[in-house]
Amino acid sequence: MENASWIRKMFEEGAALRKEFGDKNVFDFSLGNPNLEPPDKFFEVFSNLASEKIPGRHGYMANAGYNETRDAVAEYLSEEHGKEIFGKHIIMTCGAGGALNVVLKTLLDPGDEVVIFRPYFVEYNFYVDNCQGVPRLVKTNDDFSLDLDALAAALSPRTKAVLINSPNNPTGKVYTKESINGLARLLAKKSREFGKELYLISDEPYNKIVYDGITVPSILAAYRNSILVTSYSKDLSIPGERLGFIATNPDATPLDQLLNGMIFCNRTLGFVNAPAFVQRVVQQLQGLSVDINIYKRKRDRLCTALQKMGYGLIKPEGAFYLFPRSPIDDVEFVRELQQERILTVPGRGFGSPGFFRIAYCVEDWVIEGALPGFRKLADKYFT
Repeated sequence: MENASWIRKMFEEGAALRKEFGDKNVFDFSLGNPNLEPPDKFFEVFSNLASEKIPGRHGYMANAGYNETRDAVAEYLSEEHGKEIFGKHIIMTCGAGGALNVVLKTLLDPGDEVVIFRPYFVEYNFYVDNCQGVPRLVKTNDDFSLDLDALAAALSPRTKAVLINSPNNPTGKVYTKESINGLARLLAKKSREFGKELYLISDEPYNKIVYDGITVPSILAAYRNSILVTSYSKDLSIPGERLGFIATNPDATPLDQLLNGMIFCNRTLGFVNAPAFVQRVVQQLQGLSVDINIYKRKRDRLCTALQKMGYGLIKPEGAFYLFPRSPIDDVEFVRELQQERILTVPGRGFGSPGFFRIAYCVEDWVIEGALPGFRKLADKYFT
């Protein structure tokens, strides 16, 4: 509990500020909760399905999910990744968080190591710990790209998997195809050297929220023992519906054990199965997403303003986060921002002290209202 999420901590402190100053006088960038409503098509499908009265439609199904939903996901992924994938390779889950816990529980024996690049999503350490695994943290390059030399030094006979997140939370970095291919070659080499299978897990809930013509390279096309985890939380703006899936590479080894293990863990971890109704909804919405140009506009406004003030930041390529450098200790700076009624999250919560995270999936008035406070502290530290 002492190491619990900084994100939730700042969100809760924001509630106290809103009570004191009013909602419109607090500028909350703490939580990555999409502010866009789902696409119109979502509501159309949702309404049509909700009006159906078919016996058994709200009962239990196979733990892996509805076959027709899995088939629809597999068909879409086959086209997207240029690799033949079938419904049996898909397991519907309670969001990407549930999916990661299922994958890790299936893969890990006590003491197995999972290599994670910093900065990372704050819950990863806890997910690995849930399965009695050991997180092994490695640095990224200065531009947040993959440092494959650091990864090579971290891999050992105790390594079971490497976990990546692209587009990344909190940096918005999208790993290039060249770096993913280099990562795949390194894992293949180390697998032979250690005489064991090393797995690549890619957490991709933001893979449709990318900008400037950038695309997210396919790990399923790059590496045999790859497992893709994602959700519909961000691309459809339905995080509260808790729906995602696991896609296992058809060439992974041992394939049947992996799939059966994950289906078993989906049940025994207490998820039982992914939500039935929303499975039927997304079956008809493959490839659909919110208008990412809205997020792009917010990104550009905030990046331009903060850079002019003197903040050091790398323009994100995807997701909806900025990760600027902090001019002083990141916790102290976040506290100073809080005095301006601006809520952000210190970088140490993501394994990277010296930065702070801004979640810009907010209304425009939040961005505009926060700029004077950012300017006040910029004048204090950069002039």
